Amino acid sequence: MKGPVAYFCTEFALESKLSIYAGGLGVLAGDFIKEAAAQKFPLIGLGLYFHEGYVRRQNGFSEEKKTPADLGLKLVVNSKNKPILVSVPIQDRQVLAQAWQWQEGEVSVYLLDTDIKENSPADRQITNRLYTLDKENRIEQEMLMGIGGFRLLKALGIQPTVYHLNEGHCAFLALELIKSFIQEKGVDFVRACELAREKIVFTNHTLLAAGNEIFSDDLISAMLAKYAESIQVPIAEIVALGKVKDSSLFSMTLFSLHLSSKMNAVSKLHAQEAAKIWTNHPLESITNGIYLPRWDKIQTEDPAQLWPRHQINKRELLAKIKEKTGENWSENTLLVGWARRIVPYKRPLAALEDLVALKEIATRNGREIKLVYAGLCHSEDMEGEKLFEKLQSIITNELKGIAVFLPGYNLQLAQLLVAGCDVWLNTPVVKSEACGTSGMKAALNGVLPVSTKDGWVNEVELFGIGWIIEDPDLTHHLLSTLDREVAPMYYQHLNQPNNSDWLRHMINARQMVQNLFSMTRVLKEYEEKMYQPLASTI
Repeated sequence: MKGPVAYFCTEFALESKLSIYAGGLGVLAGDFIKEAAAQKFPLIGLGLYFHEGYVRRQNGFSEEKKTPADLGLKLVVNSKNKPILVSVPIQDRQVLAQAWQWQEGEVSVYLLDTDIKENSPADRQITNRLYTLDKENRIEQEMLMGIGGFRLLKALGIQPTVYHLNEGHCAFLALELIKSFIQEKGVDFVRACELAREKIVFTNHTLLAAGNEIFSDDLISAMLAKYAESIQVPIAEIVALGKVKDSSLFSMTLFSLHLSSKMNAVSKLHAQEAAKIWTNHPLESITNGIYLPRWDKIQTEDPAQLWPRHQINKRELLAKIKEKTGENWSENTLLVGWARRIVPYKRPLAALEDLVALKEIATRNGREIKLVYAGLCHSEDMEGEKLFEKLQSIITNELKGIAVFLPGYNLQLAQLLVAGCDVWLNTPVVKSEACGTSGMKAALNGVLPVSTKDGWVNEVELFGIGWIIEDPDLTHHLLSTLDREVAPMYYQHLNQPNNSDWLRHMINARQMVQNLFSMTRVLKEYEEKMYQPLASTI
């Protein structure tokens, strides 16, 4: 390719200390960036620097606030060592932004930031929080990321060959690309849209409404009016690109689909379900994967070392559990983990809906089971907060000595959990989780999956690896599986750990992820299916 891929995303989980990510989308983006760096693939990330990050609802946890420079980011400056500022027309004003650079190898991620003295007090707060519920603030952030990100690349003299929209939050990038074609090639708006499509890749990560943003036509029109005027295009023509049929609503996902020539879902099941929703925009399938070096805490291919290494990882997690909760659990007790964003469709209470049965199963003499939970929800997500509080209440009041909740969920804790548990629960409503990657990380470390057949799990046969639980009557089937199949196999394994069905399952789980779900495979598929076809048309 002549130039790099410009990879736009609203969140990046690059390092645990950089709280500019919320969950799976950010972790996926961070893994993608790290794989590109390892492969020396020409990629540039574009996003926002959120000073407060993702404001979490987590009991007993707070983060010390640090400046971007304190966190190792470099201010982007020009040849005279002055900050490079980009200007974005928002509503009836110009908003300025500086940028911070994170770098690994030859790959950089640029993060725009409006907290500068040149802006009004209100505009300095635009990049304060990730995923606020304030609709105007969300549009301001998305205009800044898309339009401002494009302008920053231009100011840096970078000319991408392909633009990759990783979710619809950054779709306003397309407007600036359209503007460049109108001005440089002298074409009209319709033709400029056609030319822009030939340079844009769009990845959808969810079918749920929360991830497919909707705004009112009137709000979009008000926020983009000055921009539309600057490119001499009626605002109605811009709004039409994202208009939801027979409504007064604007969809960022539809806008992205209309302005992309290559589009993909992140698992085969996700692509099948997406085809039922966006019938005129078939999505190719590129199943997500993980950056193996980041998540592999086994770090040996010697089968004889798999169990000893696992026990080292488990002891590390048990030490954290003791530190945070006071519970002192044995490394020979079956440890089951669940950790991710706390939202209804992921069903965090799946194992807890029948407490009588759970207590009976978990306290069987010689076959005990312990459960460890972690997760977060946004401080303004009322539904998620209710779930969070219910989960905390059940664990504290009903499951003393059986279950714990670990506060402070972040990348570092996630790495401990996916390596230190014996079993990993994955309980989403089938056809709700576009892919889900935490189970991949766990399986890489020999942690066995107990999962509904959703996302990536729908693409593999778990026989000899883990257990599928049925969506209907989930709690009963989950507890029955733990009691009758998982626990007996685990405790038989302890009697003969060098030659057991459990060890063979661990080996198979690790090999499955290495063979099928590495980010190396994912980047290769994006290059071959999405990037090269567009690069070859230029």
